Amino acid sequence: MDRISIIIPVYFNQDNLLPLYADMKARVLDVLPCEYELIFVDDGSGDRSYEVMSQLAQIDSHIRTLKLSRNFGEHAAILAGLSICTGTCAIRKAADLQDPSDLILEMYERYRAGNKVVLAVREGRDEPLLQQFTSNVYTLMMRKLALPNMPKGGFDCFLIDRQVIDLLNDMKEKNTSLMGQILWSGFLTDRVYYQRQKRTIGKSRWTLLKKIKLFVDSLLGFSYFPIRFISSIGLCSFFGSMVWMIYILITKLMNRITVEGYTTLMMLLLMTFGVTMLSLGILGEYLWRMFDATRNRPPFIIDKQDQPEDNRKE
Repeated sequence: MDRISIIIPVYFNQDNLLPLYADMKARVLDVLPCEYELIFVDDGSGDRSYEVMSQLAQIDSHIRTLKLSRNFGEHAAILAGLSICTGTCAIRKAADLQDPSDLILEMYERYRAGNKVVLAVREGRDEPLLQQFTSNVYTLMMRKLALPNMPKGGFDCFLIDRQVIDLLNDMKEKNTSLMGQILWSGFLTDRVYYQRQKRTIGKSRWTLLKKIKLFVDSLLGFSYFPIRFISSIGLCSFFGSMVWMIYILITKLMNRITVEGYTTLMMLLLMTFGVTMLSLGILGEYLWRMFDATRNRPPFIIDKQDQPEDNRKE
């Protein structure tokens, strides 16, 4: 019989967890046609999130809780949940109540139809315009430069088969995008569409800096564009320099060299310096990721983990 592992990364969500559980209990868990487990992963929250998670685990034996030693990032928290889940498939569910819980039932139906990956794609968003803009830019750039199969609306919630779960656990990549890995894997995929709701409880911790890091990690992890960009700039600079050298030589032979070329010379030097520093910066990003991978540090550290058999039965 199928068993669904619902993984919920938690970061400063103490006020969301009880309403989230109540909503899932009424709309999904009581009508699921299979076994299930809920895995709450506290990603180094500085509030009472872990206490609330533990309280829920005491009243529902299907709930398991993890507490990471510090904030490793949402994708690492999801991976931590995947590392201990026992389901034949796993679903990532946000804790902010912006994604309808009913998506779980619809995704499970698509999974039962034979799909190994089911993506919950955002068809629209009831969110601030700036947040919509940054999300749309990220999705567009990923589609054009790295992952052509990225859905136009983007996605956060997904269902993956046990085969995909094992693949992600074996990869153990750092500084990458878990969503990108799922798209890259190439398994049979289906999509469900929904309207992302406005957040009504708590404040989002998904800052602009975190969004930029996700973009850089996704671009460097799944695209050759940065390296090819450097090569293209270098090639254009080389041919431009050759043309300029020929021009200088002809001007010299015609005795037209004057001191008036100082401005042009400085502009060329500054442009060349800028291109060189940009190239070194991009190469440095790759080298740092290679160095970080060779250290073989774990992508997450589990501080506390409950045992399901210790939870009191409902």
